[in-house]
Amino acid sequence: MSPATAAQAKPHLRDVAEIENILFAAAIAHEVSEKCASISARRMKAIGMAWQLRSRANDLGYSDDEIRAYVESDAEKSRMRAKGEAFLKQNGVSYSDPETFCAFGRAEIAKSSAIGALLKAR
Repeated sequence: MSPATAAQAKPHLRDVAEIENILFAAAIAHEVSEKCASISARRMKAIGMAWQLRSRANDLGYSDDEIRAYVESDAEKSRMRAKGEAFLKQNGVSYSDPETFCAFGRAEIAKSSAIGALLKAR
């Protein structure tokens, strides 16, 4: 297989569940930490996860340029925001009520979920 064919055979990073799911969890955790004053983000943990994700994506054959293009893409940011807002709404979170972000965040922390692992109650 030629390098061009190999590059075409790779799925888009958004379709690689192990990458997408962790980025999604990080995006939700960030939003919760921004909207709820009593919960903060575990920024060092998030940075460490970002480095691990980059390494994993590299292992899967994605270049740093491909990873950067995905993470910095306005279209991907919009898609992730829409996905996140729908997820939060399904979980009882309302942008008009900041306390719902706090309740959601505390529940995620208590469950030790992927989202909760990136949050810390103050």
